Amino acid sequence: MSDCRDLGDCEDSRIERLYEYLDGALSRADLEEIRDHLDGCRECAEEYDLECLIRTVVKRSCTEVAPDALKASILSRITAIKSAEHTA
Repeated sequence: MSDCRDLGDCEDSRIERLYEYLDGALSRADLEEIRDHLDGCRECAEEYDLECLIRTVVKRSCTEVAPDALKASILSRITAIKSAEHTA
């Protein structure tokens, strides 16, 4: 398949189906249909790859922990700003 007619012939529908596919929110038959479509549609495969990359970066970012010194510095700055606002 070289286009997205079977997925709604609409970019928004195609993206929604890719999200559902990545989330595992489709039936087994639908998963196989999307997988087959991705094998034959370069445009959708590129969208899929991009979404996988975004999800990987977000997941990695969510597991990082700020250093204690950075947290203390930010809290100190917030306190200073609040104090300055109250005196102004």
